[in-house]
Amino acid sequence: MQTSTLMLVVLALVALAYVMGRKRSVQLAQPLGGIKNLHSLPNYYGLMAAVWTALPALVLLLLWVGLENTVITNAVIASLPDRLAEQSEGQLSLTLSKVRNIANGVMLGDADPALAQAAEVLTRLQASSQAGKIGLTLALAVLGVVVGWVLTKPKMRARPQFERVLKGALLLCSMIAIFTTLGIILSVLFESIRFFQAIPITEFIFGTQWSPQIAIRADQVGSSGAFGAIPLFVGTLLIATIALLVAVPIGLMSAIYLSEYATHKVRNVIKPLLEVLAGIPTVVYGFFAALTMGPFIRDVFEGIGFSGVSAESALAAGLVMGIMIIPFVSSLSDDVINAVPNSLRDGSYGLGATKSETIRQVVFPAALPGIMGGILLAASRAIGETMIVVMAAGLAANLTANPLEAVTTVTVQIATLLVGDQEFNSPKTLAAFALGLMLFFTTLMLNIVALAIVKRFREQYD
Repeated sequence: MQTSTLMLVVLALVALAYVMGRKRSVQLAQPLGGIKNLHSLPNYYGLMAAVWTALPALVLLLLWVGLENTVITNAVIASLPDRLAEQSEGQLSLTLSKVRNIANGVMLGDADPALAQAAEVLTRLQASSQAGKIGLTLALAVLGVVVGWVLTKPKMRARPQFERVLKGALLLCSMIAIFTTLGIILSVLFESIRFFQAIPITEFIFGTQWSPQIAIRADQVGSSGAFGAIPLFVGTLLIATIALLVAVPIGLMSAIYLSEYATHKVRNVIKPLLEVLAGIPTVVYGFFAALTMGPFIRDVFEGIGFSGVSAESALAAGLVMGIMIIPFVSSLSDDVINAVPNSLRDGSYGLGATKSETIRQVVFPAALPGIMGGILLAASRAIGETMIVVMAAGLAANLTANPLEAVTTVTVQIATLLVGDQEFNSPKTLAAFALGLMLFFTTLMLNIVALAIVKRFREQYD
């Protein structure tokens, strides 16, 4: 029986436990004068019976599936002779692959007797694990059905008990999100520490040359490696700034028009068309930037006297990226502005303010936290964009503030460093984690600044 099939069987038993628990509560209430004499509604008794059935069985199943492969692998390694068990990590992985192939019957030729014996151990352990998993899970589920049936009594506090279970499930979901964030941070941090053990952190933060090439031989020329991240962050901020200069004014003005000035018919036409921009794949924006916007910008600036303008430029990538993130600013700002109570507008009009004064002095301050959230989302989207920059701005790590030159960004370099088969003992590969850590702190600082702005300028109304 496959794990998915076993899961369906357990869910069927859970449904059976719910029906039986609910039916039993109703039956027990009849001699007492009806369900009004139960502590809780019959549905809660059924839900508690389902909890008793599902919780132990599903927890056991998840733990078994999560630990099964590790336990079996360790047991197979222990069954190998010392000459095979004490190999390096890569060789041991290859040996285990051979053992699995023999166990699956796909190993060609005469196999090593030690590997054949390990394959027999693997087959036996897998069969035992499968039988134990099915037997124990079903036994716990059936036992849960019985326990739910026995515990169902008229005076049972079914609703408070189920609400405690539900509260625990919600807390678990919250903790999963927190621990996932913590795990991401720690995984990046540990690899970044390994990188900074090889490359000084001062060189990484303050260096102005980025060429992450490590010499393979002592006499190799041109691959000494330079890990100064300043050109990458300058390029990232340059492109993101251009994008925000395009997206924020257009998005805000669009939101104000749609929420305050546009008729219902016009709004129903413009808003969906504007949000279509959010559904276009970034690679399509990249094509547009590389084939249309880049050459257009080059021709325009060369026509007014600039020389040596490249078709790959920060300006081309920033303009197209700004167009891409307009819906993030517009849609969120529109929703937030519409959420401002009409009583505030009516009070402003009653004091003699015009529509523009009401928007500027009443609506906008009240909607500022949500607007800042939309701008932050757009900024994060611009900082994290990769495809447009690759296709329109190039891969050159130039330290420049000229938007007509080719630049690169942090995310592009992270993708470049991790493409293909890489050794994670090399500073070249570990540099990607250091860049990710610095990018995390950059976005964190953006959030802190945004919160400070909101705290300074927001207005709260009763």
